[in-house]
Amino acid sequence: MAEAKQTGPSQKHKPYVPAETEMREFTIRALIIGLVMAVVLGAANAYLGLKAGMTIAATYPAAVIGMAVLRLMRGTILEENFARTVGSIGESVAAGAIFTLPAFFIAGIWPDFGTTGHYLESTAIMFVGALLGIMFVALLRRVMVEDPELPFPESVAASEIHKAGRAGGTGAKFLFSAMAMGALIQALAQLKLFATRWEKFIPFTKASINLRATGSVAAESGLILSSPGVSPAYIGVGYIIGPKLASLNFSGGLLAWGLFVPILTYFIGPSLLPAGDANHATWVDMAYNVWRYIVRPIAIGGMLVSAAFTLFRMRKSLKTGLARSISDVKKAATGEQVTARTDKDISFKWVMTGIAAAGIATFFIYNYFAQDVLAALVATVVMILAGFFFAAVSGYLVGIIGSSNNPISGLTLSTLLVAAILMVALGMKGIPGVAAVLGVAAVVCVAAAVAGEMLQDLKAGHILGGTPWKMQAGDLIGVALSAAVMFIPLVILHQGDIKMGGTGFGGTNLSAPQASLMAFLSQGIVGGEMAWPLIIVGMFMGVGFILMQVRSPMLVSVGMYLPLETTFAIFVGGILKGAVDMIGTRRQHNDAQKARVENTGVLLASGMIAGEALTGLVFAALAFFEIQWFTFFEEPGFIISLFVLAVIAWILIGIPARNAGRADEPAPPSAVF
Repeated sequence: MAEAKQTGPSQKHKPYVPAETEMREFTIRALIIGLVMAVVLGAANAYLGLKAGMTIAATYPAAVIGMAVLRLMRGTILEENFARTVGSIGESVAAGAIFTLPAFFIAGIWPDFGTTGHYLESTAIMFVGALLGIMFVALLRRVMVEDPELPFPESVAASEIHKAGRAGGTGAKFLFSAMAMGALIQALAQLKLFATRWEKFIPFTKASINLRATGSVAAESGLILSSPGVSPAYIGVGYIIGPKLASLNFSGGLLAWGLFVPILTYFIGPSLLPAGDANHATWVDMAYNVWRYIVRPIAIGGMLVSAAFTLFRMRKSLKTGLARSISDVKKAATGEQVTARTDKDISFKWVMTGIAAAGIATFFIYNYFAQDVLAALVATVVMILAGFFFAAVSGYLVGIIGSSNNPISGLTLSTLLVAAILMVALGMKGIPGVAAVLGVAAVVCVAAAVAGEMLQDLKAGHILGGTPWKMQAGDLIGVALSAAVMFIPLVILHQGDIKMGGTGFGGTNLSAPQASLMAFLSQGIVGGEMAWPLIIVGMFMGVGFILMQVRSPMLVSVGMYLPLETTFAIFVGGILKGAVDMIGTRRQHNDAQKARVENTGVLLASGMIAGEALTGLVFAALAFFEIQWFTFFEEPGFIISLFVLAVIAWILIGIPARNAGRADEPAPPSAVF
């Protein structure tokens, strides 16, 4: 990380490509490659986020893919940097979209998600939020990327990947081969060659419970046992986040399905079932209803406290980020005119024009939702202030921990709560009030996500010698395209799931935990439909996690919210990563070998995620257009599934371990995830 620390007062930063060097950078081919990656990686992250509640940083896949393609065209390192910048911005637009847009459907505001009107509304929300994020970053870039106290770990890793490409190594073979394997496994699963999960209900013996007030009652329940989902994407996520975080996520699933669901079903099940209707299938349905309508609201309470606690722990960073952002605006308005190519941003005049235009557009969007000029004006002011604040905070946090760990949902939740309270104070009720609250949250969420991702790429460009205004201009084109097309994969996934027997957003297959939380809270506060007893129980549970010093209460709560096979598969991925680490320890790998193993494993996991996600989108599109495909079996068994899991394990353990290299080889660029 020495590159990131060469900006102190006594040592001037020297980029990889000097400022006085003229080199191809903003080219049509680099832009096209970046735009294609923005759409593809954005769609893949939308798929992953809706199903698992998590996204992965697109910086590394974009760096590797862009570098591999441009190398065939004899592209320059600055073209690679530009393509990566444009290609990774789609992931941030997708993150903002999946955290908020499905909430309009889940809250009942959009009964039919896939309409032309909703496409236009969604596109406007995404583009306005992204435009604000880019304009705010143009104000903040100079001081943040030059701050020696901000290490920007993922930016340093991305820049080192590009430098390694100049020396002959890319890792593209691992990424693309894993994408092919992930796509193949997902295709065979859709063709029903094997079952994607195994599930069995184990009934408890009937018992008689003595209750002092009501006497004896008969009670019955059971335990639903489930296998991990046969999913390269989920397992890949677990591999990337590692065994500790994967275990925390799985512990939430165990709490939900091993404690809350059985015990609640045990006590309330008999009272909810019709007389004489207590067969095996009915008890399974009852267990899922208990999880869906009781355990999930408890998990939401836990997520709420966890988000507040995350922001509390970052209070010093938040305070510093706010003070820094105010100072940076003053410097941007009155600072010296820069002439160096590597220090030129979009001009201050155009930045302020962009912010003003976005503010005006936002006012009309909110007025459309709320049908109230005063409420729309207040919502616009809240959005501008919160958007700027959280864009600065998001960039600051990315500088410390990287965009992969940036708590965007927690920042958005804070905005939603403020907006909801203001809407209630202004007398807004019902659907217009809920819609206005979700609109504020959506714009701020996209702005914060884009700001964090863009600052990360600008720091990488700062190290490599990229031109800031060209990268910012490229991102403007990238977010415009992403905003225009991101609604399409959302519709395909939603409608495709419904046509395949699911319920769309908020259901078992597309849990969309963050969007469900947004919908639940906005409805509860503005619409007066909050299930406060369950929320409060979950909040106390979250406080208990904090007192027990649980490393990430949010991950545990999200694990309760997700289906068990999802958290189980993520846990399996974490265990595989733990096995790789154990092999490295046993073989006494040095730092260079550990870095090679780490890089290879993360590229393989990222490839599997992208491969499954893109293939899942293809089959969702086939279902959307009602195109039939053949299947191997009507009811596939789980024997082949075990073999598939073994293949995934062999790939994620064996290949990285075999590519550790010799102990005397120099260390490759260390990717920090």
